[in-house]
Amino acid sequence: MASDSDVEGQLGYQDGEAAEEAGESEMDGSDEEGEEEEEGEEDLDDELIGDSGEESGEAEFEEEEGDEEEGEAAEEDDKESDVEEIADEDMATNIEDKRDEAIKNLLSKEDLGIIQMRIKETIKILSNFKELRDDSKDRQTYMDSLKQDVAHCFDYNLELLDLLFDLFAPSECLQFIEANENQRPLTIRTNTLKTKRKDLAKTLIQRGVSLDPIAEWSKVGLKIYESQVPIGATPEYLAGHYILQSPSSFLPVMTLAPQPNERVLDMAAAPGGKTTYIAQLMKNTGTLVANDIKKERLKSLNANCHRLGVSNLVISLQDGRKLPNMFKKFDRVLLDAPCSGLGVIARDPQIKVQKTYRDVMKLSHLQKELILAAIDCVDAHSKTGGYIV
Repeated sequence: MASDSDVEGQLGYQDGEAAEEAGESEMDGSDEEGEEEEEGEEDLDDELIGDSGEESGEAEFEEEEGDEEEGEAAEEDDKESDVEEIADEDMATNIEDKRDEAIKNLLSKEDLGIIQMRIKETIKILSNFKELRDDSKDRQTYMDSLKQDVAHCFDYNLELLDLLFDLFAPSECLQFIEANENQRPLTIRTNTLKTKRKDLAKTLIQRGVSLDPIAEWSKVGLKIYESQVPIGATPEYLAGHYILQSPSSFLPVMTLAPQPNERVLDMAAAPGGKTTYIAQLMKNTGTLVANDIKKERLKSLNANCHRLGVSNLVISLQDGRKLPNMFKKFDRVLLDAPCSGLGVIARDPQIKVQKTYRDVMKLSHLQKELILAAIDCVDAHSKTGGYIV
């Protein structure tokens, strides 16, 4: 049998071994925990390094994008500057070309004074051709030279000059052309349906208008020299006390001499200057028919007649050549037929450039048709009239 001391010794030995094993296991656990902690720290470091790498990568990408955008903007600026430089060069080239062309034109043109002297000399020769002519030149040569000089000096087209020199002698044609270069004075016609010329003149003078009567042959016309107010916008104009009208438009109506209580036809009435004068002479009695072929022109005709207080008027929109089928038995007929406008070149200089012989011939044919229609409209047996103007 083992003794108690032997048993205690064995138990102590066993306890010692158990203690050693527990110590080793604790040491192993602590080593494993230390390793796990180290691994955790390494993983955290790796994550931090990865995040910082990604951030640095994104920053580098953004920097690259910024550099690309700056490069593109710089390229665009360079392109714009190149385009501007090209445009400036083209503009400078165009300016130089136009300047050179203008200089060439000035050098190629003769002085107007020299041309005018040659025109007068040519007309002098043509007026006494037999004695003053150059034997080496015929009359047609002188005429062609004269037309060329007139065309350059007064800006007429040669076709229109051919027509004018066929109508007038060379000296008379030059007088006509020179007269068209002078500006016509502004004239007005007093509307005696609403006022008298003396009262109208007094009122306009008070408004700072410098004026005079047109001539002794007209009792209603006034010539305007200068004005401190627009003549076409005064209270008197808006009230219908006068109308802007040239003296040449007075004469057809004065020649027609319409009488009160008659039947009168104005075949081409717009814009209404002659129509309102007829109504004025008729003292708003009788019947006045105002016709025009163009609808848009009737607006001005209607406006002027209302403004001037015309009340005996009937407005018609018809082709004048068809009027005999609708109206007849008029005491008087006024026909201001469409024309070439050669008499109003001073007011519209484009006529001397645009109008041709063909235009004149077309209008001449139309005028003949209209005068035949006017003859059919008038009453040849009228007791007071039977007139066509």
